[in-house]
Amino acid sequence: MTTYTARPIEPGVLKELRDVDDAGRACVPFVEGEGGSPLRCCLRRSETGERVALVSYAPLRRWAAGVGVDPGAYDEQGPVFVHAEECAGPGGGGRYPFARPGVLRAVRRYSGEGRILGGRLLDLPSTPDESLDAAFSEAFADPEVALVHVRAVEYGCFLYEVRRP
Repeated sequence: MTTYTARPIEPGVLKELRDVDDAGRACVPFVEGEGGSPLRCCLRRSETGERVALVSYAPLRRWAAGVGVDPGAYDEQGPVFVHAEECAGPGGGGRYPFARPGVLRAVRRYSGEGRILGGRLLDLPSTPDESLDAAFSEAFADPEVALVHVRAVEYGCFLYEVRRP
C-alpha cells in the first residue's frame, strides 16, 4: 500500500504569511482563547493561550508558481490558522490531521496544470485513515492528478495538501 503524507504549509511560506498574507493584509496575531483552531503550520489543533493568527492563504497559487503553471480561475484563497511565530512543525499526532469519525471532508483533485479534475466528499467512518488512504489511492490512480487538497466541508477551508508519491 502507498503511504501518503499530509503536508503542512511550508516554513518559507509561513514566514511570508506571518508578515503579509496572500490577500495583502498584515498578520494580526492574537492569543487563542478557547483553543481548537486547526493549525496548518503543525497540523494540530491550537491550545488555549497560544499565539496564533488567521491569515489568507492561496495554496494552489503558491503550488502553481512553484511548478511554473497558471491555475487561472481555479486560483482561490481562504482563511487558515497558523502559529504567530515559528513552530516545530508537525509532531506526528496522526497520519491525517483533523480526521475523526463523523466529520465531512472534501478531497479535491488537481492536474499538473493547476486545473480541478474533480473530487470526492468523505463522511469519515470509524477508521478515518483508511477512508482517506482509499480516497488518495483513487485520486492518484488517475495519472493526470498531481496533487489533492483536503478541505473542511463546514467552512470550505483548506486543511492540507497531499502530493503524488
